[in-house]
Amino acid sequence: MADFALAHGFNTVFFQIYRQGTLLFNQQELQTFVADAHQKNLSIFFALYITNSSQQIPATIYGLGEDGINLDMSTLSVPSQESLLATLTANYGGKTSVTATNMSTTLKPDLLVLETYGVGLQSFIRPGIIGSVGVFTTSSQAQYQSEFQYALQKSDGVMVFDYAGLLKSGYYSE
Repeated sequence: MADFALAHGFNTVFFQIYRQGTLLFNQQELQTFVADAHQKNLSIFFALYITNSSQQIPATIYGLGEDGINLDMSTLSVPSQESLLATLTANYGGKTSVTATNMSTTLKPDLLVLETYGVGLQSFIRPGIIGSVGVFTTSSQAQYQSEFQYALQKSDGVMVFDYAGLLKSGYYSE
């Protein structure tokens, strides 16, 4: 994945390490991912996919060398999202990021990623946010590339979702 990111001009990887209340890797594995990313001059954010307000940020991931932590929690209520971001900000010294489907979110992390892939959402791409593209919402490589270039030109960066989907679609190869 790191080699793919480098070969395609990316400088940061958001790596999902937590999904629906389960930490997917142990601390040693996470440190290895961080070391590999940093060796290749990539920043790495640990991405936490949180789907229920009872799921908590696993404090054991703080300070493993990651460049930041991303909260992907769009299915939660606004108060729950605010609470989780406040908890992260209070307990973590690195950069914070939020991935949101709410185009008018008032959350203020260091990095805000709006899930702008899909019909009618490109108009929300602007400076100050990170736009996004997804292979799963496009019908051709040309459409994907067009959406990618639009997001790259209009925002502060592009989040490319679904590395495995890119490879499977044939849009990119390793």
